[in-house]
Amino acid sequence: MINDSKQRYGSVSKFLHWGMALLVIWQLLKFGDRITEGEHWVGQTLVPFHISIGSLILVLIVVRLFWAASQRGQRPEQDPAMATLVKAGHGLLYLGLFLMPVTGMLFMVGNGYGVSAFGVDIFAKGDEIAWAATLGQLHSPLAWALTALIVGHIGMALIHHFVKRDDTLKRML
Repeated sequence: MINDSKQRYGSVSKFLHWGMALLVIWQLLKFGDRITEGEHWVGQTLVPFHISIGSLILVLIVVRLFWAASQRGQRPEQDPAMATLVKAGHGLLYLGLFLMPVTGMLFMVGNGYGVSAFGVDIFAKGDEIAWAATLGQLHSPLAWALTALIVGHIGMALIHHFVKRDDTLKRML
C-alpha cells in the first residue's frame, strides 16, 4: 500500500521516515568527529559527506512535508488526549530537520566557503557574509536540540510498544 490509511502508514511514508532516520544517524556521527577533533576513522571516512547528506535531507524533508500534506486525512489516528503533543513533537522534528541543513549552508556561505553537494556546486565560494555566518552559528546548538527531540521520539515509540503495548510503532514498521 503506497498511501497511508487510518490503520498504518503507507510505503512512501515508511520509506521517507526510515530513510531519513538512517541519514540523520549518519549525520550524528559528526559528534564523534568533533569530540576526537577529526582524528578518528569516523571523521575521516564519513564526515566528508556531511554537506552532501545534509543537502539530501533538506530535499527529503521538503518532499516529506508535501507528502504528509497530501496524506493528511488518511494518516493513522492519534489518541485524542495526546494528539496535540504528538503534532507538536512531529512539528518540532520537521522544523529541526529543515533548519539543520539551512543553518549548515548559511554557516558555509557566510564564512565564504560555498556549498557543494555530491560534487555539484550549490553556492560558489565568495566573500564572507556576516548575517549568514551569524545565523549559521545556530547549526551546532540546533544539532543538540534535534538530538534531544530524536531521543524523545525514539523513547516514546518504545514506551508505546513495550509499556502501553499498542500499535503505534507497528504502524511505521
